Amino acid sequence: MIKKKIFLVEDDLNFGSVMKSYLEMNDFEVHWVNDGKYAVDEFTKGYYDLCVLDVMLPHVDGFTIATAIKKYNSAMPIVFLTAKTLKEDMIKGFSLGADDYITKPFDSDVLIYKIKAILKRNQGGGKTAIIEDILNFGCFTFDYKKRSLVFNNDPEVKLSPKEGDLLFHLIQNKNQVLERNFALDKIWGEKGYFTARSMDVYITKLRKYLKQDINIEIVNIHGSGYILKVDNE
Repeated sequence: MIKKKIFLVEDDLNFGSVMKSYLEMNDFEVHWVNDGKYAVDEFTKGYYDLCVLDVMLPHVDGFTIATAIKKYNSAMPIVFLTAKTLKEDMIKGFSLGADDYITKPFDSDVLIYKIKAILKRNQGGGKTAIIEDILNFGCFTFDYKKRSLVFNNDPEVKLSPKEGDLLFHLIQNKNQVLERNFALDKIWGEKGYFTARSMDVYITKLRKYLKQDINIEIVNIHGSGYILKVDNE
């Protein structure tokens, strides 16, 4: 089972260390940043299912970090941590798209429960949450559940599970970069050399399926990933 990844920003070294350990004990993978000025840059380097942000941080506060994260990935679930109970702060947090707001001190079990509930609601969170099963792009219709790809009114093409998952993520990010490591992590569960080569093979297969539409192209972005370019959309 692939562990859900938590991006944690907390400047209190003792508290942050304890929280990281507790989250890991509950089967989460945690990347912890202890200074707000490094948070956004660190976030953009990784692939996460949920963010836990302290509000009061040195240099850059949690609200500013959340605003930047939401611009980068509007679907990313966020939980704020704060020692303050001001109504104005809570309203500000929720107005920025927070999924929850927890006041310190808090019961660690409650935090775990809230995180699991948010992830369940978001079907895994992040920019790959499944919104719908039938996806249209160019002259194609893709049924994610049935792994069925149809060009105009031609007979359907049945995709393998990995072909279907990879195409789904490409469509969800069409005309944007689908990061290679993100796709490997979500579909293959690891980012090794052989899985990367395997993904290249599946990309080649998808290109063959999609070549019927001259307005669609899968472009390789060296060192980053792939873009499903769909013209006229």
